[in-house]
Amino acid sequence: MKRRHFLVGAGAAVGWPAGAAAQSAPPRPHVGVLVAESAPHPFTEAFRAGMRELGYVEGRTVTITWRYADGLLERAVEQAAELVRLKVRVIAAHHTPAVKASMSVGGGVPIVMAPAGAPVQAGLVKSLAQPGGNVTGLSSMEAELGTKRLQLLVEIIPGLKRVALLGARTDPFTKPFVGDFRDAANRMGLQLQPVLIDGVSDFDNAFAEMAKAGAQAVVIQPLFQPHSAHVLELAGRHRLAVMSSYRDITQAGGLLSYSADHAAYFRRAANFVDKILKGAKPADLPVEQPDKFELVVNLKAAKVLGLNVPPSVLAGADEIIQ
Repeated sequence: MKRRHFLVGAGAAVGWPAGAAAQSAPPRPHVGVLVAESAPHPFTEAFRAGMRELGYVEGRTVTITWRYADGLLERAVEQAAELVRLKVRVIAAHHTPAVKASMSVGGGVPIVMAPAGAPVQAGLVKSLAQPGGNVTGLSSMEAELGTKRLQLLVEIIPGLKRVALLGARTDPFTKPFVGDFRDAANRMGLQLQPVLIDGVSDFDNAFAEMAKAGAQAVVIQPLFQPHSAHVLELAGRHRLAVMSSYRDITQAGGLLSYSADHAAYFRRAANFVDKILKGAKPADLPVEQPDKFELVVNLKAAKVLGLNVPPSVLAGADEIIQ
């Protein structure tokens, strides 16, 4: 029997006044969640699972208000301001634009990066060990994987010379993300073609530009994950190999993905929320980085592109799609 139910029953047995237990119960905490992208999103269920593992039952022991900005920074700012007006006790902000938006509206509400990329370079925290201010949480390390991702593409694509990168012009994470790839490309003798866009309406022109310039592969910035079907359709039309941060894009037809274990650190965001609800200050909670990375390879996509994935790559894959 759960302790909560036992105590309520015991109160009734000794004749406590009806409703006394409910009156003495602490108020239900209110958590705001701001996702930079569109719904449905894999963060949603992973974060819910993390909260359940910590004993929170949505609608019973915690109120969670969900907001999705559809990749639009202005909307993210409006939604962050709404969460502050609703007096949430903490905002779990998924991806850098959501964190930046939450920081911009003030209000003193603690913010959990759930996660964010390049948090120091993007000005979200002072350092990983001592974040300072009102923000802490998780770093995705998305801006530190450029070398590994390009090495994988070089191993798979014979004579690789030019790689495009589809990025969001208004995302504060884009600059360090592109910078990491640019440095890696320069060291490896590759040409990097960043194509920065304002939104999904620019997809068609962006992919046409990549193909015209002779790109052989495209790296997709994480912000565009919810639009993977459109990305894959255009990449297929222009015969571009797709490297992404998300397993589900590779499962749906991308060539490969290499990133941290998303489900694990999406769930981990709930631990930061829990600590803050229990009184911890963001400035005292060091930023965490993932320690596990996953490689997913789609052999069906490779075959369509006329590529043979070498055994050395397959040996290091966590998942191979036949």
